[in-house]
Amino acid sequence: MVHVIGNADEFWRLRLTRLDTTERFDFEWHDDILYREPKVDPGDEVEFWNVEAVRLDDRETVARLRIFGSQDEAREFMAAVAEDLAEMTKSQFESVYVDTARPGDTGPE
Repeated sequence: MVHVIGNADEFWRLRLTRLDTTERFDFEWHDDILYREPKVDPGDEVEFWNVEAVRLDDRETVARLRIFGSQDEAREFMAAVAEDLAEMTKSQFESVYVDTARPGDTGPE
């Protein structure tokens, strides 16, 4: 097994994605218009914000770090993780964040 040593930010990037529980289509068909934005009723939708670490050399390796109910909370957490990403080594970051990530999470903590 090969152990690669280096700064965590040379191997991982963070991303924030929005997940929603909307069952509606993203577009509507009409006879005179091909595409029209659907009307959004804010009460219909529940959204989650997903903070993930993505491995640079294999974009399919993703660790879901945490899920939040609000964008502000997610951005605050992501800023704290970004500081660690800049300061930690690869193995430190992976042991603190990646190895403890729970891929089965489905909602905010």
